[in-house]
Amino acid sequence: MASSLFAGISGLTASSKQMDVVGNNIANVNTIGFKAGKILFGDILSQSLTGGSTSEMQVGRGVSVNSIATQFGNGSFETTENALDLAIDGDGFFTVQDTDGAEYYTRAGSFHLDNDGDLVDVNGYTVQGYNLTSSTPTTLADINLSNIHSAPDATTTISVGTNLDSATDTGETFNASQTVYDSLGAVHSLKLTFQKTEGTGYWGFKAYLDDTAATAQSYSGMKFDTDGALEYVYSAAVTGGATEGADTMYTTAGDGSAAITINNQGQLYKDTTSEIVLTRAGTDSWTVTSNGGYANMSLTYGTVGDDDEVAVDLDGSGGADITFALSDTWANGDTIEFTIAQTEVAAADVDLTMPSITGATIGTAGVITWDLAGSTAETVTNYASTSVVKTLVHDGYSSGSLKSLSVAADGTISGFFTNGQTSEIAQLVLNDFANPYGLKRMGDNLFATTVESGDPVPNVAGSGGMGDISPNSLEMSNTDIATEFISMITAQRAYQANAKVVTVTDAMLSELMNIKR
Repeated sequence: MASSLFAGISGLTASSKQMDVVGNNIANVNTIGFKAGKILFGDILSQSLTGGSTSEMQVGRGVSVNSIATQFGNGSFETTENALDLAIDGDGFFTVQDTDGAEYYTRAGSFHLDNDGDLVDVNGYTVQGYNLTSSTPTTLADINLSNIHSAPDATTTISVGTNLDSATDTGETFNASQTVYDSLGAVHSLKLTFQKTEGTGYWGFKAYLDDTAATAQSYSGMKFDTDGALEYVYSAAVTGGATEGADTMYTTAGDGSAAITINNQGQLYKDTTSEIVLTRAGTDSWTVTSNGGYANMSLTYGTVGDDDEVAVDLDGSGGADITFALSDTWANGDTIEFTIAQTEVAAADVDLTMPSITGATIGTAGVITWDLAGSTAETVTNYASTSVVKTLVHDGYSSGSLKSLSVAADGTISGFFTNGQTSEIAQLVLNDFANPYGLKRMGDNLFATTVESGDPVPNVAGSGGMGDISPNSLEMSNTDIATEFISMITAQRAYQANAKVVTVTDAMLSELMNIKR
């Protein structure tokens, strides 16, 4: 009979332990990442009434708590406004490390950045992963987001969407300016000046960096068809002495010489090769003997420094397109003879060689490409409507500081920077275990490894059996209130029943004691 007393007592103990588990589960119903426990019972080794091995004469000796197993099923997700609130949809644990280097594992992904830029949990433990911008991007370490910047990138390509009014008078100009960046991230202005030239649909253009003309251009103008669409680009050059050491560009009875400067290459264009002759008509006068088809050509004669200068305005609208610096002795009747030759090709991109920048570079080896005819080019038209800039496109950017963060399903942390750029800067690493039920609870939503759990197996989220990471989310407790209430009722009934076993056994023992009376 004493066995029934101890069996009842073991039942009371087991039921009270069950209530402990139920109470703990319910108490943590709002704990982030909490995993409910489930108590498992086992009967105590039975005794044989006959002392033999027959199973027909065994009496049980009560109940014991075999284990309190952690239930690792997913809890529901709560949406938050913090991009660093992370939940794991599936298997795996975040890894955190304390100041002593001890590693712990958690499903509570409520993370933030501390004063040192470390990604930490609510305990101040550092989250482990890969720092993709470091010199060792594949080494597991504390995720640190301090001193993260977006390096500047020099502009190499531009594109301009614009309409150039077909009714524009010859010689008039239109400017399209946009911001570009050098290798240090400094801001510069790149201006394209379009000038209407003689001939239907012809426009010259000149590039300027901070108001300094480009040192070279692969083309100097463009030709539009009768529908206003870009058809050709062209380049034009002065021959017959346009470059030093070339053929004679002048004839003289005296010993005079001349140096040539082309001020506006775009205005050199004519649809035929142009042979031009200028003749000295007097002490202070030059005249056009042959205009080469530039019907409105005009000349200006003056003195610049120690030299006399003849300025040629090809379209007669004002401004010098070509200048000749005269030196030594020129006589009446002497001539300056030169030819303007043109090269016209199907619409193509234009290479603009920029003037040098002190302490920095721009473009590719100083060349910025104007995407004029590629598949990504902005459209340039020649319609009979007001000249207007529609779009300005460029690559390159200044330096930028970290503005905000986002986290992808594979745990990659991307930074958004003040210069408009996005870059991958870190990646979280998850761990799983051969036997997660063998993990030891450490409090504060943390688990530690044991011999039973085995060593952690690291992997990035979404691979190797790991779950995906959901940003702006927190995994809630997986405690099921309804289930816990049922367990509470059964624990209470079991406790009452076991208490009754004890009281009845006590009554029977009391009756036995009364026999001797």
